[in-house]
Amino acid sequence: MVNASPARILLASNRGPVSYTVEDDGTLTPRRGGGGLVSGLSAIGDEIESVWVCAALTEGDRAATRQGVTDPSVRMLDIDPGTFARAYNGVANSTLWFVHHLIYNTPTTPVFGASFRREWASYQAYNTAFAEALAEAAAPGATVLVQDYHLSLTPRLLRELRPDLRIGHFSHTPWAPPDYYRLLPDDVAAEVLTGILGADRAGFLTRRWADAFADCCEHVLGAEVDRSGDAPVVTHQGRTTHLGVHPLGADGDFLRERAHRPDVDARLAALREAVGDRRTVVRVDRTELSKNIVRGLHAYRHLLRTRPEWLDRVVHIAFAYPSRHDLPEYREYTASVLRTAQEINDELGTPTWQPVMLHVDDDFPRSLAAYRLADVALVNPIRDGMNLVAKEIPVVSDDGCALVLSREAGAFAELGEDAVTVNPYDVIETAEALHTALTMDRDERAARCKRLAEAATAVPPSTWFLDQYRALSS
Repeated sequence: MVNASPARILLASNRGPVSYTVEDDGTLTPRRGGGGLVSGLSAIGDEIESVWVCAALTEGDRAATRQGVTDPSVRMLDIDPGTFARAYNGVANSTLWFVHHLIYNTPTTPVFGASFRREWASYQAYNTAFAEALAEAAAPGATVLVQDYHLSLTPRLLRELRPDLRIGHFSHTPWAPPDYYRLLPDDVAAEVLTGILGADRAGFLTRRWADAFADCCEHVLGAEVDRSGDAPVVTHQGRTTHLGVHPLGADGDFLRERAHRPDVDARLAALREAVGDRRTVVRVDRTELSKNIVRGLHAYRHLLRTRPEWLDRVVHIAFAYPSRHDLPEYREYTASVLRTAQEINDELGTPTWQPVMLHVDDDFPRSLAAYRLADVALVNPIRDGMNLVAKEIPVVSDDGCALVLSREAGAFAELGEDAVTVNPYDVIETAEALHTALTMDRDERAARCKRLAEAATAVPPSTWFLDQYRALSS
């Protein structure tokens, strides 16, 4: 159902701000989501007509769409399930995500054959559905903000339908350097780039990712790139796209309030009882290939093997929530995480000490409790667009924590000065970094944590969103 009146501000993303559940009696129950996009769009104000275009992801979403009971400010697209699966799993999460995070096992993958071409056709159809919905819902001269790698073709497709619109695209992932990006078939590589270049403005979380995108435009498309300003400007086929850098910060006010509710206090008490008077190394991640959980466990095991003074004096609290289990690589990775943690406990544990406390179920209050308890936060991704966990833990920490941070996380650009830096592939270096963090003077750790929290909350989600909107509208 389209808004009754054309919208002046439109947001497009794969996942929307609300989801619907079908109850046992057949009724539909909506559940409102959170995050930077929701708070940012709310900050614009109700006086401006807006609409959020997203995909119907669940049976409840599809039922709500067919029955016309969705929020009038949200338009859910009931895309054919097969088309959606091929676009989402086959291209977005199994191809573009793998390219931008540099996580292909290149001797055997990728293989771009006939099945991929079917998936690519579905990705094109998926993006076309979004472009057509946005074109239909937008008022003359409206502002459209398109989100992420799922919708990289949408800006150009929308431009062709509605050249009057102001269009922005934002990439929440890293961007691959040209040599790796060229793993994609030549026509696909070009189509993704020209898709984003259909926008007036393309945003990235760090200057590093913006530069990589510009480099790909230059080397793959032969585009002209002006690097003289604060961020690159790309000109191709007579159109100019300005690149913007907008690091996303943590919502400090929300996190501090949420972290001290009774459900978090209860989980914190349980964790303290389990840990005892030992030190803690905390990580909270999805079981996402790029998060590098297994190497983090190897580093922790190396620490215990080579520095016996930490035996029975530290616990690694690892919350690794299931992610993308539709994909076999992710199921296998989760199994590897579980197996490695068990090996450490079997080798080094005692009847009174479990070196690794691993949970693979999603429990946000328990994560916040672990944030508060952490002496050391381990954030060692292979590659990450930003990594909000690195920003959230210092904000919530009760007594100040040390941050061990991969130089390949986007957050490193803002937090690196006060973190203990690691090469995510080097487990020996990471083990030494854990030792450095665990032995850091209490006052230094607290001072670093305070500076980390200040940097982490410098651009809260609503400001991050509004900055992009204003830059695109000016």
